[in-house]
Amino acid sequence: MKISKINLKKICSFGVVILSLTAFVFFFVYQNNFSGKKGENNIEYVKINGQILKLDLAISSEEQAEGLSGRKVLADDAGMLFVFKESSLNFFWMKDMNFPIDIIWLDKNFRIIYFERNVLPSSFPKIFGPKQNSKYVLEVNTGFSEKNNLKEGNLVQFLP
Repeated sequence: MKISKINLKKICSFGVVILSLTAFVFFFVYQNNFSGKKGENNIEYVKINGQILKLDLAISSEEQAEGLSGRKVLADDAGMLFVFKESSLNFFWMKDMNFPIDIIWLDKNFRIIYFERNVLPSSFPKIFGPKQNSKYVLEVNTGFSEKNNLKEGNLVQFLP
């Protein structure tokens, strides 16, 4: 079978289009799974100062309102990550909590901007939060911040 120059150009153009679409799809999937921004629903772990925590995510407003309320315990290697749509002032309270926690606020660049240690259930209705905007808030068992020597400015790594 003989291929004319016109047909060869059409075949090559079609191939370039297919390759471009494949590259776009791959890039989009890669971004959604690993960027930490577009793939926030895929975050399963965080790494802070060498410690890895398994996460429950609170993304919807309903999940964020419930948080850890009503739970009896939180595993030592676990935490809850609140992911907000935009950076803003995010305040927390201990309504319906059954155990003390450390609360860690992160900016959009995944840096710790503020944390509260040993926040007790009896502190309700007091609210806690930084004086600057945060994009993420991590709740962990009380003592985690001290045990792992957390400091403002520490980078938190999100892992899929």
